[in-house]
Amino acid sequence: MKRRISGILALLMTTTLLTGCGSLKDDDTIVTVDSHTVTAGVANFYTRFNQAEYETYYSAYLGEDFWGNEAAEGKTYEESVKETALEQLEEMAILQDHMKDYKVEVTEEEEAAITKTAKAFIENNDEKTIETVSGTKANVEEVLKLMTVQKKMKDAIGAEVSTEVSDEEAAQKQMDYVSFLYKEQDESGAQVDVTDEAKKAEIKKSAEDFANGVASAPDFKAYATEQGQEPVSTTFDKDSTSLTAQFLEAADQLAEGATSGVIETDNGCYVAKVNSYLDREATDAKKEQIVTERQNEHYTETVAKWLKEADVKVNKGNWKKVSLDKVSVKMYQDSQAETE
Repeated sequence: MKRRISGILALLMTTTLLTGCGSLKDDDTIVTVDSHTVTAGVANFYTRFNQAEYETYYSAYLGEDFWGNEAAEGKTYEESVKETALEQLEEMAILQDHMKDYKVEVTEEEEAAITKTAKAFIENNDEKTIETVSGTKANVEEVLKLMTVQKKMKDAIGAEVSTEVSDEEAAQKQMDYVSFLYKEQDESGAQVDVTDEAKKAEIKKSAEDFANGVASAPDFKAYATEQGQEPVSTTFDKDSTSLTAQFLEAADQLAEGATSGVIETDNGCYVAKVNSYLDREATDAKKEQIVTERQNEHYTETVAKWLKEADVKVNKGNWKKVSLDKVSVKMYQDSQAETE
């Protein structure tokens, strides 16, 4: 969030009007959440900022004209990005009502930084761009204030959850393993699946020979290297998603210090050695992840509850005028512009 806020400081936008679009006045209403109104100017600037990120960083993968393409089943990229933007605006609006509950406020120092950022945005962009993205000083400042409060409220709400995580809950095992995958190179050099059962049997036999040899070796990794294999070191628990499910299930059953036989899966064979049931560094990192997940879940549930209880009204007619496929918006960094 902080990076996105400070990123506006040196942000320059280029805009292109592709087709005509409905007129939208800055003080038109997009959504009201209880007593808070999000104006069209604020909503348009926030949405255009998100649009610029997509068009700048993702167009190389999605194509230049991707807003009408399907992003998810039954939903275009335009619909998806606008839906997320509106949800964020509603979220930022409801957070204003609960700032006092958490003793959250925008400090004088933050106010000064916001003013400086808005001023820099105005100076860095031409009148046409500012008009197209509703980038007036007032709108930019309001968006920055909303984003600042959102970040501070998220931290405050997240601080309500327990940060205590036991070693048992977060324990990460450490192992080394070698894989013998059912893969081969085709004529072009690309990796393809082996379908011939005889070839699969040869690969499995190589895994069995390795397993027999490494069983009595004092150093798993050294033996693997001597045999021309590439050992992999990793940490894991029963819920890890970076390993093949069949391999993970078998590895998780190994005793500490034990070396497996051949673990056959649909995509190949594995031989592994579990060196430790609790890797300290990985376990501590997992604890931080668990706390972060708790905080995010609590924040999401809290905001959802507030919004459910709030009176939320969207002006669909005005919101429809914020069209992403009728205006192209991209960003670039000026090497002379000031950054934080």
